[in-house]
Amino acid sequence: MEHRAIIEGLLREPNIKKRLRRFRDEPPNIQGFILLALPKNIAFKIIKRLSQRELINIFHYLDPDDVTDLLQFLKPRKQKEILEKLSKDLRSKVEYLLKFSPDSAAGLMSLDYVEVSLNSSFAHVSLTVKKHEKKTGKFPTILVVEQGYLVGELPGSTRFLHKSREKIKDYIIKIPTLPYDVDKDTAIKLFKRNTHNKVVVLDDDNSIMGIIFVDDVLRLIANKQESSLYNFAGLSKEEDVLDNFLRKFLFRYKWLIINLVTAFFASFVVGLFQKTIAKYVVLAIYMPIVAGMGGNAATQTLAIMVRGLTLKEVSYKNIKKVIFNEVLAGFLNGLLNGFFVGIVALLFNHSAMLGIVIGLSMILNLVIAAFFGAIIPLIMKGLGKDPATSSSIFITTATDVCGFLSFLGLATILL
Repeated sequence: MEHRAIIEGLLREPNIKKRLRRFRDEPPNIQGFILLALPKNIAFKIIKRLSQRELINIFHYLDPDDVTDLLQFLKPRKQKEILEKLSKDLRSKVEYLLKFSPDSAAGLMSLDYVEVSLNSSFAHVSLTVKKHEKKTGKFPTILVVEQGYLVGELPGSTRFLHKSREKIKDYIIKIPTLPYDVDKDTAIKLFKRNTHNKVVVLDDDNSIMGIIFVDDVLRLIANKQESSLYNFAGLSKEEDVLDNFLRKFLFRYKWLIINLVTAFFASFVVGLFQKTIAKYVVLAIYMPIVAGMGGNAATQTLAIMVRGLTLKEVSYKNIKKVIFNEVLAGFLNGLLNGFFVGIVALLFNHSAMLGIVIGLSMILNLVIAAFFGAIIPLIMKGLGKDPATSSSIFITTATDVCGFLSFLGLATILL
């Protein structure tokens, strides 16, 4: 990743003052790109401490869509003050982009494109492109229109392969489009399912509003994954790895208390089988294995489900298929791991029946783990809760309780 060493250095700094000082040591022409690559909560902490002059110097080197992304960290009054001091061309483009919801396709779009008519010659295209390059310093996407409506894209390389007087209409390729008001998840889905590097954003009357590049979508996906990672661990997305101990405590204690309460359920189940454990002490050796494998399997399923829900790949139309596939995968993994742990029990404890008990309980627990790992995030989503934040604790409880119940229950019956 570009500027990776600088970003890693910033993340290693122990406090915001040192981090800000290190950031200011970098030249303005790369500071903006550093901010865009940093985790959102860290970028916010830096941006809110920068002066207007510093921000304006940074924005001078960025595209309008990147300026728009960074401005959204600021309060409206400060946004307005900075906009008034930007160049006329940049200000007009940023003001245009700020009109749209940051959660819509329009919130992702760039204005780095030019329009040429269907009957244009390559000479006219070259002139239009050169004007844009002189004005912005960047090579634009060339969109071909007829009577104001999009026809397709003219690949930039074709300008050098054909005579100046030749018409462009035979060299146009199709380019996908999106309505401006669809959400960002729909845009991500389009890029994921098709090998496109750009998508045109259209208004209600099918006129061109802007263009979304794959780089912006990849950055959005990275931000979503970062947010999901924090939520998945029960952490606030505003918590920084270098925050002091008190701030970390305040972010985490609620979920840990809930986790403590739910852990008593698992202890209660174990308590029901005290006589069995006292009679077969060897069962205590394998109990953590059963619980641990169930927890790990459920975590794998949960991670897949959270990502699927985030990207809207999971819906009521395919929910049965998704759950069935996860449960079947859990059964096969249980079969494989149950076989291995059963062999271990046979070899080391010289008990074929213990091997059967631990093998069967492993199969049951991994099936249960896959089921709850798939269904609980869906339930939390339906209740309006964040499935990443709220699911892990309940899934851990379900796998521990069911794991101990199946293992100790089978041991009581079969041993």
